[in-house]
Amino acid sequence: MSIEVVKPGLATSIQDGGRSGYYHLGIPPSGAMDQMSYRAGNLLLGNPETAASLECALMGPELRFDRATRICVTGAEMAPKIDGQAHPTNTVLAVGAGQTLSFGFAAKGARGYLAVVGGVDVPERLGSRSTYALGGLGGHRGRTLQAGDTLVTGDPAAAAPPAGAVLPEELRAPLGKEYELRMVPGLYDYRVQAESMATFLAETWLVASEADRIGYRLKGGTPLDFVPREPPFGAGDDPSNIVDACYPIGSIQVPSGQQPIVLHRDAVSGGGYMMVGTVISADLDLIGQMPPNTKVRFVAVTMEQALAARASRAARLDRVRAAVAA
Repeated sequence: MSIEVVKPGLATSIQDGGRSGYYHLGIPPSGAMDQMSYRAGNLLLGNPETAASLECALMGPELRFDRATRICVTGAEMAPKIDGQAHPTNTVLAVGAGQTLSFGFAAKGARGYLAVVGGVDVPERLGSRSTYALGGLGGHRGRTLQAGDTLVTGDPAAAAPPAGAVLPEELRAPLGKEYELRMVPGLYDYRVQAESMATFLAETWLVASEADRIGYRLKGGTPLDFVPREPPFGAGDDPSNIVDACYPIGSIQVPSGQQPIVLHRDAVSGGGYMMVGTVISADLDLIGQMPPNTKVRFVAVTMEQALAARASRAARLDRVRAAVAA
């Protein structure tokens, strides 16, 4: 089955579970920013959990289907319209041959995930179909979708479920206007005055307009005060500079101590800015659902708390799998 891209939306790309094992070579994992929502859509359709789907940022695309199929939209409240008629998200929907699927702007959240029976069939690149647009790798021609593109779907792994199957409300993405992001402090928080670090954690930040798959810039807080130092050989004169180091996904940089940047799934793997902490893996999905002007507070946690949160997230995904199977 083929899908014609009539309108591409703002930044629609093909994403899956991501590519691992290449970050040390400068190739980030990419993949869906909200992995829980993305996986739930595939599970509802009977697809493999990590089949390729479309990630739609803020405003979805307009697509025309040449054959009847089933679809599911999860994540942001980006109501799908089939030939102009609105339908609910988190629900298996039937699309007929020749029908057009469209979306408006996201009413809540920032990224919707469109899963199609069989998944989107593009070649795997380094073990993944995910788009890494900055490197021109994966997805459809290594870029976001454009008008006139044609996508092909794969063969169904199993019989598609009937239209109307629904993801339970309590297992859907929590979409709000304010979030707490748990972070493990370090590796370079010692470069910041203790009082200034306490202020950083106490204040509420706002998501800036510069927020994408590479990183989320935050604004509105108090600039950091750094501990005086003599810059080491290989570091710049800016107090936020360090000798180049590796960046974990979720790293919180604060260039010149002004505006934090949380690195995400398309981020570079290293550089010369210090990191005050790293957002824990269990909270990375939340970042993918934050549109500009969302309120954010950072909460410092221990490594033990981060691991417990990761286990809790894994248990929640198990509940999604069980609910769909039932």
